[in-house]
Amino acid sequence: MNDVLEATSPATSLSGPATCVTKVELRVSCKALLDRDTLNKSDPCVILMVQNDGQWIELDRTEVIKSNLHPVFGKVFSLDYYFEEVQKLRFEVYDIHGTHSIGTRDDDFLGGVECTLGQIVAQKKMVKPLLLKYGKYAGKSTITVHAEEISGNNGYVELSFCAKKLDDKDLFSKSDPFLEIYRINDDETEQLVYRTEVIKNNLNPVWEPFKVSLMSLCSCDEDRKLKCLVWDHDSRGKHDFIGEFYATFREMQKISSGNKVSWDCMNPKYKQKKRNYKNSGVVILTDLKLHRVYSFLDYIMGGCQIHFTVAIDFTASNGDPRNSCSLHYINPYQPNEYLKALIAVGEICQDYDSDKRFSALGFGARIPPNYEVSHDFAINFNPEDDECEEIQGVVEAYQNCLPKIQLYGPTNVAPIINRLAKVAAGDGNIKDASRYHILLILTDGVVTDMADTREAIVRASYQPLSIIIVGVGNADFTDMQILDGDDGVLRSPKGEPVLRDIVQFVPFRDFKTASPAALAKCVLAEVPSQVVEYFSHKAISPMSPMRDLSTPILSPVATTPTE
Repeated sequence: MNDVLEATSPATSLSGPATCVTKVELRVSCKALLDRDTLNKSDPCVILMVQNDGQWIELDRTEVIKSNLHPVFGKVFSLDYYFEEVQKLRFEVYDIHGTHSIGTRDDDFLGGVECTLGQIVAQKKMVKPLLLKYGKYAGKSTITVHAEEISGNNGYVELSFCAKKLDDKDLFSKSDPFLEIYRINDDETEQLVYRTEVIKNNLNPVWEPFKVSLMSLCSCDEDRKLKCLVWDHDSRGKHDFIGEFYATFREMQKISSGNKVSWDCMNPKYKQKKRNYKNSGVVILTDLKLHRVYSFLDYIMGGCQIHFTVAIDFTASNGDPRNSCSLHYINPYQPNEYLKALIAVGEICQDYDSDKRFSALGFGARIPPNYEVSHDFAINFNPEDDECEEIQGVVEAYQNCLPKIQLYGPTNVAPIINRLAKVAAGDGNIKDASRYHILLILTDGVVTDMADTREAIVRASYQPLSIIIVGVGNADFTDMQILDGDDGVLRSPKGEPVLRDIVQFVPFRDFKTASPAALAKCVLAEVPSQVVEYFSHKAISPMSPMRDLSTPILSPVATTPTE
């Protein structure tokens, strides 16, 4: 019965640009599902839906696991991942009757949950309660989604297994064996890494070679225990246990020096009862191919936080905020361009910052109490803590500060860039990949302090910082293109080049008729490669759970995610 158990399927892609930054693997399990069957337990299957133009479309589905309220699915969902997009996902769990397509009856639906792909990769392991219609909880049912990265041949190991002389569990034919590999986590929980296909009627099976990311297999710890189980497949879901063995990735690598790598497949019950029991067969690793690099998601999943700061232009050229022609006019019916740009970019970044607190700064205004001009002030007027709670907190702080300040000038942005570079330098001195900064500058005109700004950007290019500049309004932004290194290397007034290209400039008017997502996509597309470039230059590996591996074959080769 092929729908009961299947091997990992090929990658399935979310619709998007042809050039994919990286791929993410999602592994799904459920606990305490509702029991919809009268005579047996539910036969669950998970459907993955993606939102496309406001419509939910089925992307893929797991196998059906027979008679199980706590299923661990072998199917791996493989998605194209884009840092610069909000990728909305929905997981729906159904009780399947027979091999027919999923019905729409309420008694087949065991629960669902919505989230973004960004939320999953930022948490690495997401556990959520399943909801029925109208937001009602599906009892104590939960779904767990593990995210791990695999990008083409970036950071994966290819393994080939076979077995010899397995125990025969069938009366009238031979066993139908399949192999499961589980990773033992630090908290002693077990995570299914891979489940092979079933080989029918064969005590000497040769399973198809398969690829898993190094992170998925052993969390990049070559001494981490792997629990391997061999089963005789049963179409009703009651598989017969043949035997088990424990392995490590270090043991597996012995094959590279020409050694034979094999394990006795042991059944503990037989070992205890039978005096002359030797094993229930032998499992042999026949081939291992390995390639390792670091990419953007290695750093994010290793715990790197993206800290988001917004800097808003409050110069007089924006116009009096009380006037409806002003770029800072607060229209009760729709956000102004400053807010549109802030929300579009901020909503992406907030998935990657665990405390969801964002620094919000202003420049070019006279501020209370003395109404002196400031090119670097907290818009919540708290110099000790310039952070706001979530993007909504930044929006409220912006709206509250407008009546209290006097728009002035000139348009100097170097002070804020220097301030952020100093903060980032403090993080950079920690020598780990714990934090990276994004500075979003929203301005209505060409900067006045161009020489100082160029100098500040060159200095900042040595720090864990990316700068996004969005030009608001209809000014001539030609001179601003100089700051974006796409047309040539940006240099300081003294001729010193930037270490990295860290600036992206776009005029908002190019996106006036497009969706907010299009703006975010454009301005954030270069961030993943900038993050990798910084940590690669510093020779900084991702943090936990990545481990430095001593074996030469595993020495990291840092690359940009697009390679």
